[in-house]
Amino acid sequence: MSLRTAVAELSWLLTRGYATPSALKIVGDRHNLTDRQRTAVMRCACSDQSRDARVSRRLEPASVAGQTILIDGYNVLTSIEAALGNCVILIARDSCWRDMASIHGTCRKVDETLPALQIAGDEIGKIGVDGCVWYLDAPVSNSGRLASIMREMASPHGWNWDVQIVPSPDAILSNPTGIVATADSVILDRCGRWINLAQWIIEGRNLSSNLIDLSNSYILKK
Repeated sequence: MSLRTAVAELSWLLTRGYATPSALKIVGDRHNLTDRQRTAVMRCACSDQSRDARVSRRLEPASVAGQTILIDGYNVLTSIEAALGNCVILIARDSCWRDMASIHGTCRKVDETLPALQIAGDEIGKIGVDGCVWYLDAPVSNSGRLASIMREMASPHGWNWDVQIVPSPDAILSNPTGIVATADSVILDRCGRWINLAQWIIEGRNLSSNLIDLSNSYILKK
């Protein structure tokens, strides 16, 4: 219960204009949360304003058939990998499903990478999109290798994938034009239409049995 309470309290503070670092410290200290628990709370909390704005621009996957989607590569891929590895998947207040993984300057291929790409390709194909543009972070080491793997996989499967390595995917995906696939809260507060791609894939394939639902945090008394 403490994590749900912490998400509710942090969201309450964010709704009233408190800065995330100071608000998270207040809530984390109050509940004596570990660093990992604070990360989980931060990834699941958001202000009422952000939640409502994000949800209002969210599209269902079926509605993007015949269109091109712009994919936040590491954000989507790491969530699918985490689900395949039975790692924790968080269900956040804004309806997004987020993992606890972090990319700290290096991407290494794990056992789940190739299966995750295969599943992503298969499931995106079911939506019937016209094409996908995957954006990978240039500062992350081994992005070039991952991009090569993705292109090699896409060709024989007939996946219309354009894999691009760019200095900052956030800057591109935050543009209000285009349909974005991400669960990155910074992008979601700036982009236009978006789809909950990782959640749709994980839930549709029943990949994760290690879900922590922090979306329905109790409502604090005003």
